[in-house]
Amino acid sequence: SLHRIKASGLKLQLCTNETQATRENFVRKLRAMGFDVSVAQVTAPAPAACRLLRERGLRPHLLVHDDLVPEFAEINKTNPNCVVLGDAAENFTYANLNEAFRLLIGMEKPVLISLGKGRYYKETDGLKLDVGAYMKALEYACDVQAEVVGKPAKRFFESALAELGVPPEQAIMIGDDIVNDVGGAQQCGMRALQVRTGKYRPSDENHPEVKPDAYVNNLAEAVDIILQEL
Repeated sequence: SLHRIKASGLKLQLCTNETQATRENFVRKLRAMGFDVSVAQVTAPAPAACRLLRERGLRPHLLVHDDLVPEFAEINKTNPNCVVLGDAAENFTYANLNEAFRLLIGMEKPVLISLGKGRYYKETDGLKLDVGAYMKALEYACDVQAEVVGKPAKRFFESALAELGVPPEQAIMIGDDIVNDVGGAQQCGMRALQVRTGKYRPSDENHPEVKPDAYVNNLAEAVDIILQEL
């Protein structure tokens, strides 16, 4: 499907909330599966967070997956004045969450940056709690509003559009997450297709707020629709 998009001359950008691997490792994994993608074609939360940290002179305490830490190598982390939360998986222990809570509650103006707000995701052994569940816990405990830098944040999609060099009305998002993929893209002025695979649940089709521009059964079908429009 990706080959057909490229062959047609369309621009392609992968928007991922992947926060368990650096973009390099994420791309390596995709290439091993036969997908011809480069790091430049990946918009991911960690680099977006690094831009934000630099812009605002923030020094993060990281509660992220061990494999993601290299993305923050150039960032000053001494004497933290904010918390950056990612999908830390096994690092989401009570002790680690409590440490992040104590740092936030001790700040005059707590700053919590979350690399996404997904509720859950799907792996081969079933559904897994995502970063959003832990973000909500810290928001509630510290009475703070997290700043989300991954999907569905408008800024995240705008960043992907800037990398593509196209206006939102000329872009189509394909995703399996009704809120983060479809809702986020539509808020940005893009059209969005929902695939009935991965995270999709039949109840998504009755979502009170988000209505995809179309449903497709898989990625190949999505590509068919897009290529027919050309």
